[in-house]
Amino acid sequence: MKLRYLLAFALGIGVVFAHRSGDQPRLDAVEAARGETGVALEAGRVDVGDVSLHVVQAGPADGPLVVLLHGFPEFWYAWRDVIPPLAQAGFRVAAPDQRGYGDSDKLRDVEAYRVDRLGDDVAGLIAALGRERAFVVAHDWGGGVAWNVAIRHPARVAKLAVLDTPHPDVEHVLPQTNEKRISWYRTFFQIPFVPEETARWGDWYLLAKSLRDSSKPGAFSDEKLALYRSAWDRDGAFGTMVNWYRAAYRFRAEPAAPRRVAVPTAILVAANDAFIPGDLTRASVQLCDDAKLVELGSGTHWIVQEEPARVAAELVAFFRE
Repeated sequence: MKLRYLLAFALGIGVVFAHRSGDQPRLDAVEAARGETGVALEAGRVDVGDVSLHVVQAGPADGPLVVLLHGFPEFWYAWRDVIPPLAQAGFRVAAPDQRGYGDSDKLRDVEAYRVDRLGDDVAGLIAALGRERAFVVAHDWGGGVAWNVAIRHPARVAKLAVLDTPHPDVEHVLPQTNEKRISWYRTFFQIPFVPEETARWGDWYLLAKSLRDSSKPGAFSDEKLALYRSAWDRDGAFGTMVNWYRAAYRFRAEPAAPRRVAVPTAILVAANDAFIPGDLTRASVQLCDDAKLVELGSGTHWIVQEEPARVAAELVAFFRE
């Protein structure tokens, strides 16, 4: 009996220390990016309706607006090296921390992360910045949000550019994929409490290792990962980030017919995405009235981090067409 209590006590102490290992200093990614890029970045909060978002902006105030939507487990800083060339090309760039991420509002209710609400945030952001519409660019989970904006708020989207994220209804036109799909973590994230707790262990070891193992060497330097860890630990952010996956599972939209996208769209596909099957992304062209497919020919799921100049050049060319 005493041994049982001793083991339970030791386990409890171990969990406490594992949890505390995830505690991070509050690092200023905006100031870090200013120093790294030499660009005059403006940061502040913008009320977009239900929530207030932390938004980083750059470029001429009267330039055409470009909204950059990050994916999981990133935050606005994922676009750090894409922002300067867009700003230098004359665009006004706005990169928000989406709801539940970074320094933006973090509602605890899973229902608050339904994709329609996430899409409404982006439409609200464009309006709050005083614009009728914007070029919307997105990667990974941000792509899911961007498709939603283009479907439900087309008047707010001048053009849409999506990297490595299929249209939400693509399985209507391509029911099966022959490519490997990594989905175990989507199931794991449905478990209450456990994902956000274990992610902290070992100084966010598994999450940081996943980024490095699935990207090109150097894409996630020690300095970058320090900023990411700080963002994951910001006011319980990782739990609300995971709520995106929980909401997607619980409130899944299943339209009888695929919804079409009318706005001009560019679909960019990296060569070696370990998480999202490229054939699904490519098939999304079939659900767009005016789309072009851009085969990047290189890069992984994290191509925004690996080849930012290439990504920026493709975007500028598309916007100016």
